[in-house]
Amino acid sequence: MTVTPPIGIRLLPSLSGPNSVRTFRYKVFILIFTFLCYTSYHLSRKPISVVKSVLNRNCSISVSDPDVLVNNTHGNDTKWCDWKPFDGSNAGSLLGSLDLAYLFSYAVGMFLSGHIAERMNLRYFLSLGMISSGVMTAAFGMGYFWDIHSIVFFIGVQIIGGLVQSTGWPSVVTCMGNWYGKGKRGFIMGIWNSHTSVGNILGSLIAGIFVNNAWGWSFIVPGIIITVLGILVFFFMVPSPDEVNCDLPDQTTNTRIQYSEDVNERSDLNTENYMEDDPLLESLKSVQRISEYGTSNGQSQTSLVSMDKSKEKPISLLAAIFIPGVIEFSLCLFFAKLVSYTFLFWLPKYIHVKANYDPERAADISTLFDVGGIFGGIVAGLFSDFSGMRATTCVIMLVISAPILYIYNLYGSLSIGHSIGLSMLCGFFVNGPYALITTAVSADLGTHKILRGNAKALSTVTAIIDGTGSIGAAVGPLLAGVIESSGWNNVFYMLIASDVMALLFLLRLFYKEMVASFRRSPDVS
Repeated sequence: MTVTPPIGIRLLPSLSGPNSVRTFRYKVFILIFTFLCYTSYHLSRKPISVVKSVLNRNCSISVSDPDVLVNNTHGNDTKWCDWKPFDGSNAGSLLGSLDLAYLFSYAVGMFLSGHIAERMNLRYFLSLGMISSGVMTAAFGMGYFWDIHSIVFFIGVQIIGGLVQSTGWPSVVTCMGNWYGKGKRGFIMGIWNSHTSVGNILGSLIAGIFVNNAWGWSFIVPGIIITVLGILVFFFMVPSPDEVNCDLPDQTTNTRIQYSEDVNERSDLNTENYMEDDPLLESLKSVQRISEYGTSNGQSQTSLVSMDKSKEKPISLLAAIFIPGVIEFSLCLFFAKLVSYTFLFWLPKYIHVKANYDPERAADISTLFDVGGIFGGIVAGLFSDFSGMRATTCVIMLVISAPILYIYNLYGSLSIGHSIGLSMLCGFFVNGPYALITTAVSADLGTHKILRGNAKALSTVTAIIDGTGSIGAAVGPLLAGVIESSGWNNVFYMLIASDVMALLFLLRLFYKEMVASFRRSPDVS
């Protein structure tokens, strides 16, 4: 089946040179383009965390305009500058409900998006999702200019916004997985995954510019940005190398750098020793033949891999769940993402309350958490590539992050220096495992060797893992909104407990990796 390249690519001058050179240029283009796309997704979902500080605040100490203070006609009313309906004692719960509405619909949409993305043109799917996300982001900001004070409106916008935002992750990870084989996937995707933190930083900075004057623009400007990029996706995105006659990446385990056969086997998440005799593998085989067209006809693995991509069939959600490792990493991500997204949605308000900074400054300082997250994701990817042990990398960072969370709560607001240093350190260890699981681990499992080259599973596996994590992301901010009224210490106890739970779900895989490593150490030497 011939696939026509997007119109933007066809209008550009044809790329000359050997096929390997053309493939390299396209890979760089896809890396940068998908980076910008998902940066815009996070850029558009960050403003709510910044604007919370002005939707509900103590007006007697938060408003510093001299004219307002001199001509005060509000008496003892300390809530006159709040945005109704967030001016009551239940403001924390209402703000938490906004997070819940968005993140729960995002989680539900994630499972649907992965299913749909494998059954329609990925370029159309991503473009439509980005434009729709831009419209819904701007709609929330228009509530300011339309003077809307109905909680139903804001929750409705959040629900639809969560659904359309779920189109992003399965799409961009699938594009990256289609263009990049295993090789140094952890390091490459660790760098690429910094789009999450870059988007959060830009979203905080843009929202911070408008938050004290007209907070509606904090949403409208990011909405415009993601809409424009969505239009560019329609004209220029190339989801798969075969659309432009480029070389397909090798997704087999042999693409890893081989110091010896034993090292290669030990270092790949998808190798036989990692899940040897795993009952889940047998369950998977009994649930569904993943490749649908292979072994019953007596075809070899080589012929399956080389078969025309158009004959591949998407796998079911149930079959994808039973791919070895998917359940453990999904449950781990549930708690890891719970912690990360609680920071995403509540950190500016926490800094505003604990350190008594104005909303704009609190938003700026909160970006340092994401700066640390950038380095955490890169280091996690690099170390996991070097060691070949994805689960072990996550476990190490989760073990360290628990005490870091405790220290941050105790000393993070003492001074600007403490805020900067501990915010970055906290972001490093909290976002490292989250970044590794949602990128390299998801891509590894989505191209598991038992799939026999069927690339149609990548979106579904990615959606299952990140969708499960997104349920945790919905629960975390909701709990923070409820617990916050009893003190921020309790919020951090909840985060530490979640970190420990994430760690526990990886212990089986951690044990298998360590046993495999010790067994093969003599062979390496």
